[in-house]
Amino acid sequence: MQHQLISHSPDLKQIRDEGYEIQINGGYICIHHIPYLNSKKEIQYGSLVTSLNLVTPTLAGIPHDHTMYFCGEQPCHFTGEPMAEIINGLQNQALVDGLVGNYYLSSKPESGSYANYYDKIVRYATLISVAAQAVDPLVTPKTNKPMADDTQDGVFNYYDTNSSRANILQLSKKFKGLKIGIIGLGGTGSYVLDFVSKTPVQEIHLFDGDEFNVHNSFRAPGAASITDLEARHNKVNYFYGIYSKMHNGVHPHKIYVTKKSSAMLQHLDYVFICVDKNSVRNELIDLLLGLGVSFIDTGLGVTIEDDKLTALLRTTTGTVQVRDHLSTRIPTGDADDNEYDENIQIAELNAQNAIFAIIKWKKMLGFYQDLRQEFHSSFTLNVGEILNGDTQA
Repeated sequence: MQHQLISHSPDLKQIRDEGYEIQINGGYICIHHIPYLNSKKEIQYGSLVTSLNLVTPTLAGIPHDHTMYFCGEQPCHFTGEPMAEIINGLQNQALVDGLVGNYYLSSKPESGSYANYYDKIVRYATLISVAAQAVDPLVTPKTNKPMADDTQDGVFNYYDTNSSRANILQLSKKFKGLKIGIIGLGGTGSYVLDFVSKTPVQEIHLFDGDEFNVHNSFRAPGAASITDLEARHNKVNYFYGIYSKMHNGVHPHKIYVTKKSSAMLQHLDYVFICVDKNSVRNELIDLLLGLGVSFIDTGLGVTIEDDKLTALLRTTTGTVQVRDHLSTRIPTGDADDNEYDENIQIAELNAQNAIFAIIKWKKMLGFYQDLRQEFHSSFTLNVGEILNGDTQA
């Protein structure tokens, strides 16, 4: 992917062709081996790093701003004085794979913005290296060194430039290596998949034995075509066809999970339970607790009151360590008055149910701050009230 992106982007290709050590790494453009002088007037080598803006997965866009990170000591003039005119401040910002942006640089062109990455990177490389070249004319940032592709073990089919812009790639490492299961690809489960697929987890396992039918299309993210519906795909295969375009760790399992499925679940780190029958839900919870697999169970009850719909959205988390609350929080009998099965125009409730579950999961991972550590919460639609219970903090 790195070489394809560089080859298809004229400005990145020009940088590479002129001999700069360019590397695309996790949504950043890195230019290594930039010579500079430190405060002792010694020649050192550092790296320039800027976030990558993509038009398509294989085409770079226009830089979204004029700033740049520098990885190294404070760059100085040949007099030993700091390059204060371009150094915006000391940052020590963790970027990606051990790279730390020690200094934040700012050099805005007269036009106000850089037209492409070539102009931006060459400008900064020239400003930084000119002092070192004054000491030794032979030093150069143009080494013509080949750069290895950094996406061999990546989980996405294209770069996550959103995380690099926000400088949260270090936080994203909390997802690394995780294997996630989603049991039930109905309304809520399909939105859970949509959100999980945007994270760099290693694997996403989908479990559902049902077909993807017309009513499912009104509860799921995106828009199914008539051709999709006429094909009568199984749900897991339908969603695999969509989300494997982005995430290469999606695994479909056309089954209804039972106790006999333990071998398929025991290697998972977290499981989202998104089923609509409480009898099935309780069987799954017993199975996962026995395997020592943490889970987040979602519940959605919809009823009609005064000719209007109201709903209760539930999010209940269970782990081997925290489980005593489950007997009082998880419903047992299958409800007869739940209008959910008859009402297809409630995609926003499915999405909200999935959002609550995803936020709780990310809190458990330490991605989001969690001061309450609740293991059960409910949202009542008609009064707009969220109640948290079984807190551990």
